[in-house]
Amino acid sequence: MALYAVIPAAGIGRRMGGGLPKQYLPLAGEPLLAHSLRALLNCADIRRVAVALHPEDEWAGSLPALADPRVLRVTGGAERADSVLAGLDGLQEFAYEKDWVLVHDAARPCLAARDLQALIDAVTAVDEGGILAQPVVDTLKRAVDGRQVEATVDRHHYWRAQTPQMFRLGELRAALVDALAAGVAVTDEASAMEWAGHPVQLVEGSPANLKVTVAADLPLAEWYLRALNT
Repeated sequence: MALYAVIPAAGIGRRMGGGLPKQYLPLAGEPLLAHSLRALLNCADIRRVAVALHPEDEWAGSLPALADPRVLRVTGGAERADSVLAGLDGLQEFAYEKDWVLVHDAARPCLAARDLQALIDAVTAVDEGGILAQPVVDTLKRAVDGRQVEATVDRHHYWRAQTPQMFRLGELRAALVDALAAGVAVTDEASAMEWAGHPVQLVEGSPANLKVTVAADLPLAEWYLRALNT
């Protein structure tokens, strides 16, 4: 099995405030991207990690993890799917279409090695792509007009998607290209694969593998990160 990875990190939005893009915000003394990248580089099975960066990125040069010989820097695009495609294209210099590729969020710094290995094992065991995910445990309400409860939804059918998401390189690339050409909203790699008719299995992950979205997520992420390292 040949295994590769992509991290789309080309965003330069500053929705969380301050002068830094989210992936460079400090967490436990290092940028979020450094933790997310290290989680992949610590897996000996991953041969290369393509990191898609903005062409005007001013911060990548100061990140030691990006100097690792297994890291391939590529120029990302305007949307997540564009950056993932750029990463896949870059990996084609080394990889074959049948090789596996993991796509991981730059803003998920608390990926545990056991969860990453569980995903790899589950996917390769049945030769079927899959994603880390968490079952929804809260009661779900469907709203009308954004504020009024219309109905209570059966939560047992719903999972919260995480990353990494693992698929064959060639199949994922084709699914992304076709979905974008058809105007399909691609919110993650699994959505493109689902649209293309590929099965996607759910592999239960950990609540620690949260995505840092707002400033309030940083203290919780730091708590999880310290717990993983003790």
